[in-house]
Amino acid sequence: MAQKPSIPKGTRDFSPLEMARRNYIFDTIRSVFALYGFNQIETPAMENISTLMGKYGEEGDKLLFRVQNSGEKAALAPEKGLRYDLTVPFARFVVQHKDEIQFPFKRYQIQPVWRADRPQKGRYREFYQCDVDVIGTAALTCELELIQIVEEVYRRLGIRVCLHLNNRKILAGIAEVVGAADRLTDITVAIDKLDKIGAEAVNAELAERGLSAEAIDRLQPILNLSGTNRDKLTDLRSILASSPTGLLGISETEQILDLCDTTGVRLDIMLDLTLARGLNYYTGAIFEVKALDVQMGSITGGGRYDNLTGIFGLPDVSGVGISFGADRIYDVLTELSLYPDKAAAGTQVLFVTFGQDELRYALRIATALRRDGIRTEIYPEPVKMKRQMAYADQKHIPYVAIVGGNEMEHGTVMLKDMTSGQQREVAIDQLKNNIL
Repeated sequence: MAQKPSIPKGTRDFSPLEMARRNYIFDTIRSVFALYGFNQIETPAMENISTLMGKYGEEGDKLLFRVQNSGEKAALAPEKGLRYDLTVPFARFVVQHKDEIQFPFKRYQIQPVWRADRPQKGRYREFYQCDVDVIGTAALTCELELIQIVEEVYRRLGIRVCLHLNNRKILAGIAEVVGAADRLTDITVAIDKLDKIGAEAVNAELAERGLSAEAIDRLQPILNLSGTNRDKLTDLRSILASSPTGLLGISETEQILDLCDTTGVRLDIMLDLTLARGLNYYTGAIFEVKALDVQMGSITGGGRYDNLTGIFGLPDVSGVGISFGADRIYDVLTELSLYPDKAAAGTQVLFVTFGQDELRYALRIATALRRDGIRTEIYPEPVKMKRQMAYADQKHIPYVAIVGGNEMEHGTVMLKDMTSGQQREVAIDQLKNNIL
């Protein structure tokens, strides 16, 4: 009995149309990264598990895929895991190659990552991230550039978005003033779920994590501050007056907003005090981007990390970066029908022939068209015309070049427009102009 073909839950196959659309996303993002001077690197799918563990918080560590060692010396080999994100491998890369790179180091990566998560809409176990980071400087102009990149990417893709902004120093200050300075991780892990499980469930989790009822009560009005971004920062300055760390976070946020004003950023930016980003390595500004016209989780996220490389022996090297979730962006573009026609661009012309002589004639013309950049196919054998035309129809090829004895004699092809159904005899040297 034949085995029923299947793939693991949370993974997907991609058809030619889907790949064309995915490449449209990747190419758009890649071109914007290049505008700002970022260069591409790649890292292995597997990392030593010691590289990954302890970098993502208790929730993230549970989602690591471990790779079983095999071979003669399996018992002696370090345990490995599939990468959970691209940032930790990037930090490892920076330390390992520190003598070969120029600081500040601006890099981007477009590669898959794996998480042992529960598959659901917009959440997969294997998915692509498009990361852009700069490391080796604490300058807030880097945060500005990332915001500008977000603005330009989503402008080109046609997706209306809102960028949610917060700062881990502000969150640390909040933890201090509510009397739970030693519970920052517990607070951030819990409130990071606010938009998923609601305030009541978050408060219950905070209590389970050991926060006092008094601290939870003090937290509520802070998380519910309203008004403009500047209004919230003014209120926070009073609330966090006793916390130097919190005040520094406010100052950094004000500077970022000032830089956005100075450079004319038009992106919708919202100071969101419930934004925590559960990853432990963030230390400063944090970002999440949400689509305005689709019910979907964040489609881009990131932030500042001051000492991630210190774990690997290179302390006090600050970095900041963001990650575009290509799979969620794909789902948003699909739901909103925002793909341009060029995103699915395939073969422009198909040659169909009646015999071997005609096939050889078509091969020479097709070779010349490809040299001119025309995406060209030849049906590989001169079978019945109906079958060849059906192939063109099923692949949505806009033009068919028909070659018979008459066309060979006159140095032409019969060019059929598959949309209108019209056909006309075209000289070989005019074929390119009639297809474009």
